[in-house]
Amino acid sequence: MITPEFIAIWIAWLMAGGSPGPATMGIAGTAMSAGRRSALAFALGILAGSASWGIAAALGLSAVMLANVWVFEILRYVGAAYLGWLALKALKRAVAKDTTTAAGTPFSGSARSLFAKGAAIHITNPKAILSWASIYAIVAPAEATPVTLFGYFGLLYMGSILIFIGYAFLFSSEKVVRGYRRASRWFDLAFAGFFGFAGYKILTARLQG
Repeated sequence: MITPEFIAIWIAWLMAGGSPGPATMGIAGTAMSAGRRSALAFALGILAGSASWGIAAALGLSAVMLANVWVFEILRYVGAAYLGWLALKALKRAVAKDTTTAAGTPFSGSARSLFAKGAAIHITNPKAILSWASIYAIVAPAEATPVTLFGYFGLLYMGSILIFIGYAFLFSSEKVVRGYRRASRWFDLAFAGFFGFAGYKILTARLQG
């Protein structure tokens, strides 16, 4: 199952997961504004949402959902609205006079609340299940058994854990936070752009069955 081709695909999966996006930017912002423990709770929520889509794709539910486009349409509008709200919050901080307040995208609340907010980022993003379905189509043979599919899920999910938990630890570093504070306005503008663009892409995506 672990071939040189799969290793190359796994590395590409890591690079795609670690690139700027709603999940990684949310973890970074939470770590910088609320600390490592809050960021970890948020990251665990994102991982739960990712696992939900990954398992659904492994079980073949992606085909069922693709056959019922209205499910994706509901998730698309909810997700786009949520990301648009996050973009407005970041933009509001960027234009505020006081740039010493919360860094990044300040997700706050109890561990349970942060977990739920993290999960919402992935669960309301229909592109997530398309990513999982696509990666299975690439790495798994046509005659793959459920055991094989879940084996691939475990290996790919390990990569997601490395990325999202790694972000929580990296961006809770005091050195990184100090660097952020010196350029907080520009970071907030970047956060606004990332969330706004992600919401726009979800809203304008053409999902085909």
